[in-house]
Amino acid sequence: MKLNRFFIRTSFGLFLLIFFLSDTYAQDIIPFDTTNWDIQTESIIHENYRGYDAVYMRGGSLLLKNTTFINGTIEFDVFLTERQGFPGVNFRTTEGGNSEQFYIRPHLPGKPDANQATPVVNGFTGWQLYFGEEYSVPYDYNYEDWTHVKLVVNDDKAQVFFDYSDEPQLSWYLKHPPREGSVSIGGGGQAPMHYANFKINKDESKLFKFNVTERAKTEGIIKEWTISDKFEESRLNELSDINKLIQERSWDHKIKIEENDIANISWAASRFGDGNTVFAKLIIKSNKDQVKLFEFGYSDRVVAILNGTPIYKGNNGWRTRDYRYLGTVGLFDSIYLNLKKGDNELLFAVSESFGGWGITGRFIDYSEIEIN
Repeated sequence: MKLNRFFIRTSFGLFLLIFFLSDTYAQDIIPFDTTNWDIQTESIIHENYRGYDAVYMRGGSLLLKNTTFINGTIEFDVFLTERQGFPGVNFRTTEGGNSEQFYIRPHLPGKPDANQATPVVNGFTGWQLYFGEEYSVPYDYNYEDWTHVKLVVNDDKAQVFFDYSDEPQLSWYLKHPPREGSVSIGGGGQAPMHYANFKINKDESKLFKFNVTERAKTEGIIKEWTISDKFEESRLNELSDINKLIQERSWDHKIKIEENDIANISWAASRFGDGNTVFAKLIIKSNKDQVKLFEFGYSDRVVAILNGTPIYKGNNGWRTRDYRYLGTVGLFDSIYLNLKKGDNELLFAVSESFGGWGITGRFIDYSEIEIN
C-alpha cells in the first residue's frame, strides 16, 4: 500500500511538472489573434497546419500590439514554398517609417541573395544599396517542413539562426541608433505564407561568434554629398526650366557614404509627402580647363547636370534592363566632364521608386581638381 501511495504521489508530481512546463511553453507563444495583433493583410486564415496552430496570410503584415522591442530574441516558424515572396520581420519600427528588417527570398535557395537584412529609412527599404555578403547569405530552404527563424538583436548588432542552428548564418550591423519600436511580420507579397510559434524574449540578447564580412573599400570614392529638398521628377522634362528648378532648391542636408561606399539619400529625404527626386551636388574646383572622367552609380533614375546643362540621363531601376535585373548600385556608368577653370557645379537629379535611394561616384584621376 505504501508503495502504491508513493507511486501515485510521484506520478501526480510528474504530471504537474509536465503540465507546468507545457503551460509555460504555451504562454511563450503569442497567439495570432486580434487581441495580440493588428491585422493589416489582404486575406488571412487561422488553421492547424502541419502540426502547428498557424496563420495563413496573403500580402500586408501583422503588427504586434502593446509591445515594443529594442534588444532580445525574436523567433517564429514559416512554411516556405518555391513561389516568389518575401516573408520576414520588421523590428524597432518607429514613426516616420524607420525600422530594421530581415526577410527571406524563398524562391532563391542557395543563391547569394537568398535572404536580406536591410534598414528601412524614412519609408524606403534599401536592398538595392545594402547587398552582398554583409547583408545576405546562401541557404538551401526546406519546402517540406517548417523553417525556424531566430533573430538575436543587441544594440547595433543582429544575427539570424535558421532551423535551430548552433551558429548564426548571418551577422550584421544595424543602421539606426538603438531605439524601442514595434514589431511586425509579413512580406509574403502575393504568395501566401504560413506562420506559427511567434515568440519574443527581451531577456536573451547574447550574441554568438559575431563576425561581419567587410567589403573592400573603393579607392577615390566621394565621401560626402550635399542633398537638396524634394521635387517632382516630371519637372526634369522641361529643359528650359532646369536652372529655375535648381535656383528654387534649398540645400539643408549633407550625407556621408556608408561602409558600402554608397550615400543613402533616404537619410535626407522621406518617402512621404510630395516629390520623389532630389539633387545630389558636388562643387569641383579645377585648376584649368580640362576633361575628367567621372564614374558613378545611382538608384533608381538620374539626370546629370554640369554647370546648368544636362549631360546624361539614365535608368537603373529594378527590371528596367531585363527581367532579372536587380538595379543594385555600383560604379557602372561613366561620363566625361568638360570642366572649366574655377568652380564647377555637378548635380545628379536622383529619382526613386522603390528598393533604395542612393548615389555614389569617383574621379579616376584627382590631379588638378578639388572637391568641395
